[in-house]
Amino acid sequence: MTAVNTPDAGILGTLDSRTPTRFYWSLTLLATIGGFLFGFDTSNIGSVLGFIPYELNDFWTGYLVAGASLGAAAGALAAGPLTDRFGRKALLVVDAAIYAGGALLSAFAPNAAVLIFARTLIGLAIGADSAIATAYIAEYAPAKRRGSLAMLQQWMITVGILAAYLIAWLIYATLPDQAATLDWRLILGLGAVPALVGFVLRTRMPESPRWLMRKGRSEDARRSLAALGVEVSTEQVTSASRELTEAEENAAPSRWRNWTPGVRRALLVVCLFFTFQQITGINVPFYYGPKVLGPLFQTGDSKLDEVIAGVQATTILTLVNVAATYFAFRWIDRAGRRPLAIGGFAGMAVFALVAGAGLSWFTGSASTAVVIVSLSLFIASFAIGVGGTGWLIQGEVFPTAIRGQAAAIAATVDWLANFALIEAFPALESGLGLAWVMTIFAALSVVAIVFVLRFLPETKHHSVEEITAIFERQASSKVQV
Repeated sequence: MTAVNTPDAGILGTLDSRTPTRFYWSLTLLATIGGFLFGFDTSNIGSVLGFIPYELNDFWTGYLVAGASLGAAAGALAAGPLTDRFGRKALLVVDAAIYAGGALLSAFAPNAAVLIFARTLIGLAIGADSAIATAYIAEYAPAKRRGSLAMLQQWMITVGILAAYLIAWLIYATLPDQAATLDWRLILGLGAVPALVGFVLRTRMPESPRWLMRKGRSEDARRSLAALGVEVSTEQVTSASRELTEAEENAAPSRWRNWTPGVRRALLVVCLFFTFQQITGINVPFYYGPKVLGPLFQTGDSKLDEVIAGVQATTILTLVNVAATYFAFRWIDRAGRRPLAIGGFAGMAVFALVAGAGLSWFTGSASTAVVIVSLSLFIASFAIGVGGTGWLIQGEVFPTAIRGQAAAIAATVDWLANFALIEAFPALESGLGLAWVMTIFAALSVVAIVFVLRFLPETKHHSVEEITAIFERQASSKVQV
């Protein structure tokens, strides 16, 4: 695919060609604090379900696990128009405050209703942050390192999941007699600490230069570009912003000009990728790990022994997740999005089948060994090729004018798919058995490979404006790859 000339190539072309400095990496880590909280706050509930002292029926118990995902769908959908109107930075600051409030409310919840509300509130922040963070990163990241920078979102999610289980393990081991009183509140409430740190530090972030240019705020855009190492005059920014706006209007003069066939195609591709990302089963071991794996690894007889055994086994899986994401970080800008996604789904298909075989054909320690190894490799395949790729393309394939709205719609689909699977898993497991559920995940992974081969173009080393043009060409010519 050839490069596409854009009217703002002088300024944004310079931004796209820069080598990331320490400031770039620090800014990206700050933008992805929400990713850490995303992982921490969606996983910590699995460690405390057995000790929450409130009477909950099956529906509300399931909601405590999956409800954050449902709230995330609403948060992502609301964040789209808000971030396109008020900016990426403002919404990231507000999200951090909501994270902190939800975590503290969870810790001090006096009854089930308040706890359920707090989990939904956290979900709103998770969804909004997932819709904004990678879009923000894509708007300042150099084209040849955008994958690596955006991959930090996925890495931070994995670190958050790991931290949730390590903290639960430590608290239960330190205060074993207070599991049903203090421990579960600490596990849920400690998420407020990084959220408050993120709230303070995010107020010092520069706003997205592309968003500022699109809004005609030339002086603010000049200062933002200067913070990123691109020195230009206000007049240069004003001229480039005018040319970019005129080019967009000439390309599609209707009132729906931003939602071109290429944008709609890109949105469909990202939504389907996110759907496959979820329905192939990655979050089952993270959300239900202590429940599913506890009986396999339990050595004692008490409920606490079973929970700790499940937390320990799930911690192993989260360590694999963190380590494997490092390879995604190193390879995403070298190998490209398509090869990693295809390889990731292929590995998930193979190792889901192996896990199912381990559950069906083996017993005792042999079954345990096969299951833990195959689940580890299943997770590694996802981490290397699928997890970060989804969040990356969500941030890079849409035009600046509606990137927030489009990314939010995609994130909403992701969270709805997540909610559907997590809510349905207990019934699937009881009705079919875990082995058959893993077989279904394998089959869906194969379908995902076919989808990527036919519809996902390679976007590595292209500017975000060039990627938009690629999807426009595909939409107009019906090209599949």
